[in-house]
Amino acid sequence: MNFGLTASQQQMRDAVRHFAENVAASFIPQMEAGEFPYALVQKMADHQLMGIIIPETYGGTGCDFISYIIAIHELSKVSAAAGVILSVHTSVGTIPILSFGTEAQKQAYIPKLASGEWLGAFCLTEPSSGSDAASLKTSAHRDGNMYRVNGSKLFVTNGGAADTYIVFAKAEQGITAFIAEKNMPGLVIGKDEKKMGLHGSKTVSITFDDVCIPVVNRIGEEGDGFKIAMANLDGGRIGIAAQALGIAEAAFQYAKEHHPGIQLANMAASVEAARLLVYQSAFLRSAGRQCGKEASMAKLFASKTAVAAAGECVQQMGRNGAAERYFRDAKVTEIYEGTSEIQRIVISKHLARGMKR
Repeated sequence: MNFGLTASQQQMRDAVRHFAENVAASFIPQMEAGEFPYALVQKMADHQLMGIIIPETYGGTGCDFISYIIAIHELSKVSAAAGVILSVHTSVGTIPILSFGTEAQKQAYIPKLASGEWLGAFCLTEPSSGSDAASLKTSAHRDGNMYRVNGSKLFVTNGGAADTYIVFAKAEQGITAFIAEKNMPGLVIGKDEKKMGLHGSKTVSITFDDVCIPVVNRIGEEGDGFKIAMANLDGGRIGIAAQALGIAEAAFQYAKEHHPGIQLANMAASVEAARLLVYQSAFLRSAGRQCGKEASMAKLFASKTAVAAAGECVQQMGRNGAAERYFRDAKVTEIYEGTSEIQRIVISKHLARGMKR
């Protein structure tokens, strides 16, 4: 397996690295104060980052999945919040429409999402259903050419700033996916959660109070929702693994510059191992090969490495400089897009299937 980057992938790496260091970095004080970086998102759009893996037909740049992971990785070295804004917008805010939507839905939504004119979000988690997505309670009742959606969602990244929301609700035939728009009556944005890290990234609750979503906004058929949600998990997990890798690398570089020594050897080895796992899974995904086990391994190990590297950075330097921000940002990578416990379950199931062959 060749992990060498193509010329276009190297160009992506260099361009995003320059953007992160010279543009995104300037927004960190604003984001640390809790402000959503609307102007940064616009600059990301201006640099064609919001539609990296969207085909040119729909207004994207038509790059491969590895190029997209490179962008998340490089952005997250400087700002993990910027990395997750892009990751959620793309992997679960846009790709479900591209993969499962009708041509009319693609034409209506994807060009606006790919250009960055609109921002995307994803509504799955509920107060009583986190890791067990199949137990969600939000309902969708067919009423003529509309569905009336009622329920609540938690921890919606980009929520409140987003223009479109991929929403999952139980219809008559089972869990079903819909495209909701921010101005639909009854769609109520809750408070922006005060998080330990990822300041600047919005995380909100959303209430659906008899929201009327047109049937033409249903993605796939009734009952396809769970399949649609699960189909995007591998890509989302690789994206968060890339975010965690960026945090780990940033913490390692900071520690190396400020407190060099032999104790950094373990951190260096772990960061390199995480990099190999992340790019192996991205390579498999880009090649259209099965990567469920590898995506979970990358997410599990990269997030653990980010927390450990950032923790060691704080241990050496306390709150000085960026160390404590890396530490605050790292922890959530072990939780969202599937907790570490869920990743271990996924890996174990793959191993069990392999043993039976």
